[in-house]
Amino acid sequence: MNAKDLMGKTPDQLRDELANLKKESFNLRFQQATGQLENTARMRQVRRDAARVKTVLNQKAQAAAE
Repeated sequence: MNAKDLMGKTPDQLRDELANLKKESFNLRFQQATGQLENTARMRQVRRDAARVKTVLNQKAQAAAE
């Protein structure tokens, strides 16, 4: 997922995407705690994707406020 893809989405779609990423992050943490996590790099990827979504949401909110 890159920022260009996210810029084309509506704020509601971005919020849904963020909720999905948070759920996935939660599940990955549980998998890691129980020793079932195979792809540890996915945790970092999900965290960074969530940060991208938050950044784009803030940019859109700032643009709407101006």
